[in-house]
Amino acid sequence: MSDLQRNLLKSKLPSLPNQLSNPTQSRFAGLVPKRKAKNYEPISWNEYFEHCKDIKVKDNSFRFYTSGSSGPILLLLHGGGHSALSWALFVKSITKMCECQAVAVDFRGHGNTVTTDDTDMSADTLASDIANALKVYMEDLPPVVMLGHSMGGAIAVHIGVQGLIPTLKGLAVIDVVEGTALDALSSMGSFIRSRPQAFTSLEHAIEWSLRSGQLKNLESAKVSMPGQLKRISKSIDTKDEVESDPVVNENILEEDETPLPTQGSSTTSKGEYYTWRVDLTKTEPFWKGWFENMSSLFLSCPVPKLLLLAGIDRLDKTLTIGQMQGKFQMQVLGNVGHMVHEDKPDSVAEIILGFLTRQQLTQPKQGVKRHMPAC
Repeated sequence: MSDLQRNLLKSKLPSLPNQLSNPTQSRFAGLVPKRKAKNYEPISWNEYFEHCKDIKVKDNSFRFYTSGSSGPILLLLHGGGHSALSWALFVKSITKMCECQAVAVDFRGHGNTVTTDDTDMSADTLASDIANALKVYMEDLPPVVMLGHSMGGAIAVHIGVQGLIPTLKGLAVIDVVEGTALDALSSMGSFIRSRPQAFTSLEHAIEWSLRSGQLKNLESAKVSMPGQLKRISKSIDTKDEVESDPVVNENILEEDETPLPTQGSSTTSKGEYYTWRVDLTKTEPFWKGWFENMSSLFLSCPVPKLLLLAGIDRLDKTLTIGQMQGKFQMQVLGNVGHMVHEDKPDSVAEIILGFLTRQQLTQPKQGVKRHMPAC
């Protein structure tokens, strides 16, 4: 190749980036686009629910988030430590698919529900709480289908077995099985201790929920994580108090090694932080009562039943036999964590739509396709 040809070829090539000030860096580093920082700003409940109401039952106040004004009631019960806001994306999806009244409730001691004894979380107390609050919310109840996740699923089973809701027409339980739940109780203490004690901001908490793997859906984390936390104000005047303030350890890094927010750079004022709304260690005396005999109780509920799991390996012996006998419908979703309805809200909504239409409780809106049941 002649010199003239080489020069012509070079003139058509893009110029190399300038030599970087750091000689150890590649001269091509400037060509790699900088990753855009994720936005962890919280989202308000009113982008997903139509109304927020506090239902008074004697001296207790139960927080209800609702959407829809016709069709069956879809009563949504969250898991332990979470709140009704965990159903936000699911509600937005299911109310677009069919006519129904979605009602998500904060349990006693959770979210924005306030009772005279937030520490009493026995299965019977939680079950009667929900049934009594629902009767106050609507005296003349239409058909009701309960959908509960984890602890909420166990309480839904207790409500169904005790016949506390006369118009109950269906029961759906998400990712809770007696055998695996009881086996997991021994490791619950270490899991609770492994969580950060507090966060410097809501953004910090949302980021942690995703990096730790608790949630896989950023949008859901933005609306549901604030419901798990409460804001604490504390006067800090000395260095010792700052050091003892229970803010989260900054040891969770993404691929780009971006550090989590530090105290002083958060959205809270000096001495303010967010900590967990529920002290799960204090609920330990009730854990066994939530899940014990749940499989046989689930099978004995006299309504159509659906079990939605994050993995087939979660089935215990009682439910395996019941499933083979056709006593309930089972659906398994892949690529999700324990928070199935938050990780894949649209998929869960499609499954629930199919369940509701098979029971002839509602019909899909125009243009919405029915989900075909599968194992």
